[in-house]
Amino acid sequence: MNVLIIGKNGQVAWELQQTCPNHITAHAYGRNEINITDPQSIEHVIAQLNPAVIINASAYTAVDKAESEQDEAYLINATAVEYLAKAATKHGIRLLHISTDFVFDGTNNTPYKVDDQTNPINVYGASKLAGELAIKAHCATNSAIVRTSWVYSSHGNNFVKTMLRLMAEKDELNVVSDQIGCPTNANGLAKYLWQLAEQETLEPIYHYSDLGVASWYDFAVGIQDSALEQGLLDKKIPIKPIASSAYPTPAIRPVYSLMQQSACELKFHWRAGLKKLFSSSLT
Repeated sequence: MNVLIIGKNGQVAWELQQTCPNHITAHAYGRNEINITDPQSIEHVIAQLNPAVIINASAYTAVDKAESEQDEAYLINATAVEYLAKAATKHGIRLLHISTDFVFDGTNNTPYKVDDQTNPINVYGASKLAGELAIKAHCATNSAIVRTSWVYSSHGNNFVKTMLRLMAEKDELNVVSDQIGCPTNANGLAKYLWQLAEQETLEPIYHYSDLGVASWYDFAVGIQDSALEQGLLDKKIPIKPIASSAYPTPAIRPVYSLMQQSACELKFHWRAGLKKLFSSSLT
């Protein structure tokens, strides 16, 4: 089975390549191989590869920058997704698309269910929701939207690597403690996507993150604890919890974006996800 992975250089796409089952042939394409904002480019690649499944792991993910680059965010997160959805339906291809907890406004006090009302509060979340709606409109019968949160991996730039660098450089850190969600190791997410690629039938939307609940402060403390345990840091530094108001950003973040998990036997607690990461090599 041929599978086209879009977003070649991203964290999830990289993990998809590392975890690809032996009986599947994965083709990871980046912007040099496919222009998802051009329907003709999409058609050309489909004709070339004849994929049974497309996994769209590409996205405009610069949450703060999206506030001033709205057109770019919508082009990648919505318009391009519409083109992919239309092409998938035209050629009978299964489409798996990664979305985000940021489609919710954060006003819940219990985990968000897949059918809960969406109401994004920043441009990034709104553009990702527009992509979800494009799939529902143009590829509803053989597709799945997989919402995830706080993704990190051994590849690329992410919160874990940033924290490790700062912990090695600084004497103390201040980290936001009033935004609640859950970290997700991209390795587990990739394995889940491979399951969905071969599953006989699909639900329209899934929620996948690691188990548990955390603030960014909790996550940072967990990173330091695991890194010290694995010998990746030489010293422990104070990490202080601060309010979001003390660290203003262009984009407003949801205060609470924890999601109720879809059934999956692959899941592990986010702290176990960190240990799994630190036992492998960071690139």
